[in-house]
Amino acid sequence: MNNIVVMPMIIPLVTGIILVFLRHYTKTQRFLSILSSIATIAVSLVILHKIQQEGILRLDFGGWLPPYGILFVADSFAMLLVVTASLVTGILLIYAFSSIGKQYEHMFFYPFVFFLVAGVNGSFLTGDLFNLFVCFEVMLLSSYVLITMGGRKIQLIESIKYVTINVLSSWFFLMGIAYLYGTIGTLNMAHLSVRIAAVGQGPLLTVISLIFLVVFSLKAGLLLYFWLPGSYSAPPTVIAALFGALLTKVGIYAMFRVFTLIFYHEPGITHTAIGVMAILTMIGGSVGALAYNDIRKIVSYNVVIAVGFILAGLAISSEIAFQGAIYYLIHDMVVKALLFLVAGTMIYLTGKAKIEEMSGLIRNYPALGWLFFITMLSLAGVPPLSGFIGKVFIGQGAIETGSFILLIVAFLSGIFVLYSLLRIFLNCFWGETIISEDDDVPLKKGMLVPCILFAIMTVAIGIGVEGLAPYVSDAARTLMNPEIYIDAVLQGNR
Repeated sequence: MNNIVVMPMIIPLVTGIILVFLRHYTKTQRFLSILSSIATIAVSLVILHKIQQEGILRLDFGGWLPPYGILFVADSFAMLLVVTASLVTGILLIYAFSSIGKQYEHMFFYPFVFFLVAGVNGSFLTGDLFNLFVCFEVMLLSSYVLITMGGRKIQLIESIKYVTINVLSSWFFLMGIAYLYGTIGTLNMAHLSVRIAAVGQGPLLTVISLIFLVVFSLKAGLLLYFWLPGSYSAPPTVIAALFGALLTKVGIYAMFRVFTLIFYHEPGITHTAIGVMAILTMIGGSVGALAYNDIRKIVSYNVVIAVGFILAGLAISSEIAFQGAIYYLIHDMVVKALLFLVAGTMIYLTGKAKIEEMSGLIRNYPALGWLFFITMLSLAGVPPLSGFIGKVFIGQGAIETGSFILLIVAFLSGIFVLYSLLRIFLNCFWGETIISEDDDVPLKKGMLVPCILFAIMTVAIGIGVEGLAPYVSDAARTLMNPEIYIDAVLQGNR
């Protein structure tokens, strides 16, 4: 038994439970939080390396062999996201130590961060749809607490929308699971793939697949993203960064897993719909990023654009496009966290949130200015930063499959990303400074260091892409060839 497979979920879950009883011991909470993050990262790296040596790993709970028992499955795709999520969370916790304040630290901030991470990692690792639903709910229940933490009016207003949408999508999720189980008689993802391949994806199963498409689109912010900009701009900076880096990625992961492993037989319907939705999402996100002067809203709409761009890789559905989408997923988790932190730090230092209310910040905070510049270039896909390789591979996949409309919209959206962030850079960091010596708020090292770490990561991913290549290639190959996943999970138990 590969008991190590479930550890990236168990470690955060146990940490969250322990921290509930330590709410008044701030230093102890911080120490255990960092220790738990390091342990999760280390275990995740060990699993990722083990997959390269032994192939896909599987854990069967209670000794019940699939498709009958609860199982967790670790392949390269899942573990790359688990490693990235764990790294991002650990760095964000360092930022939280200097920014979140003791009021939040005594309101179960750390426990719910770890419950959220447990739900995220569990979603990446689970091998059946009902457990995916359960892990989604663990993640979402934690996010409900975090988005309302502090109780400001704007948080409560946006949280009503956020909770309502997610409760509705969870209801659709359960309905899709019920219909699928009633039709096929199993919820194990590998077993579903085998049975649907055997009976064919008829009209009923195609309708069920569209239910899942709606569910995961709501979770990921694909086309149905109207809840996202407000929800991600309302909470404190570190919580917004956690949401922007992780939450939509779980919906994206679920969409990739379901529409490459289970519902891949009618791409003319499902994958065409995903392509159209991706195009509309990139267009809508680009318009939103240009329409607002509020820095938080511009940053949130950049999340929307990235969702459309990544899922363009799924719509193309070639191995090279899958590689591009995976590279871009990893890149986006890192750089979106950095973008939210830098934007939130700008607001903290100035007390302002609109572009026209800031000027000349680079004179007072040069390090912050150049960090924003690196972030902007990385999101625009300028080499050798991390956004470049994903864009190249998705573009190559689009050309090879003749998906020229997707290609044009995807790369135009990159120009809009660059322009929206260039507006912030030119208006807020250049020009005459508006901050006098008396009003100069010191930039805490605890807020600057995490931003530097993320900037180092985006450079390292771009320069060290050859080190990631074997893992990403393996992940893309598994997505492209579902029998690899099926054989590893079922191993003749069909």
